[in-house]
Amino acid sequence: MAEASDGVAILSFSCGKDSIAAWLQMRKYFDRIIPVYKYFVPGLQFIERSLQYYEDFFGCHIYRLPHPAFFKKMNTGLFQPPYRMNVILDEMDIDQSEYNDLVISDIVREKEGLSDDVYTAVGVRMADGPMRRMQIKTSGCVIHTKKIFYPVYDWLKADIIREMDAVGIKLPVDYKMFGRSFDGLNYTYIKPLKEWFPDDYKRLLEWFPFAEMDLLRRGETDGAQKRKDIDR
Repeated sequence: MAEASDGVAILSFSCGKDSIAAWLQMRKYFDRIIPVYKYFVPGLQFIERSLQYYEDFFGCHIYRLPHPAFFKKMNTGLFQPPYRMNVILDEMDIDQSEYNDLVISDIVREKEGLSDDVYTAVGVRMADGPMRRMQIKTSGCVIHTKKIFYPVYDWLKADIIREMDAVGIKLPVDYKMFGRSFDGLNYTYIKPLKEWFPDDYKRLLEWFPFAEMDLLRRGETDGAQKRKDIDR
């Protein structure tokens, strides 16, 4: 892949262990790696601190762009009060075919002046589970139609630990809160976020005001904010 792209690649970087492993592996072969973080909620400071740590560690800028799922969640009204929907549909109604992972890679290529030969690396491993193994066995570790490749597709968890320990890189705080990188808007993520980073929890509620309902439905009335007039 490095030879085909003149030593340049984009990296879909989630701050998760597999994307960190992909970055470490790619450093051995690529002269230039352009990482992109796709956020589910804009402006969460615990994520920004992690991104700044990895920028310092690897010595390069990480692009921040909305995850395609962010617009999907907004457009479907996830955790939104009804009066917001007209504004959302008028201002944020983006066709998923017009903004997806392929488009994000195209945006980065255009911004960086890269050719179409530059593919995007994704930290996906066969050991993630039977479905992932079947997918890679069927499609391979390079998918030319999507212009992506999996640099650590055959790595085991032990390989990741060994390589991370060798360079002294840390996992993000996500793993202490969620056991994995932040990638959802449900109880599994909302409850720890409120407990660990209340300011970021408030930021989440600015975008998804009814997210606290996922706490209420679990009977955690003490943990959810009680507001009679949301955003009035």
